[in-house]
Amino acid sequence: MDTNKRRRLEAAGWQVGSAEEFLGLSAEEATLVELKVALGTSLRQQRTRKRISQTALAKQLGSSQSRVAKMEAGDASVSLDLQIRALVALGATRKEVARAVASGGRLAAV
Repeated sequence: MDTNKRRRLEAAGWQVGSAEEFLGLSAEEATLVELKVALGTSLRQQRTRKRISQTALAKQLGSSQSRVAKMEAGDASVSLDLQIRALVALGATRKEVARAVASGGRLAAV
């Protein structure tokens, strides 16, 4: 958020903070959320780059389209294991998954 907008909001009586502060997340919880979001973003990018539908990926994983949508959204009900398994099913290598996590969601080619 830019400084001018922040000042205007605070002048109007609003409190400005992070999602972690608002939700009362610990540093570990915030890191886990960021990790799930990064993997979900990478999964969506890899899937769309390969022109595979959520339904087709779900069939390949033995899952449902709605579950793939939850994976891509970083939903709390989806395990990290399933997100990583989906990336690998799309052809991502261990290095690519590691780079996605390290880069905040951008799945880089090796």
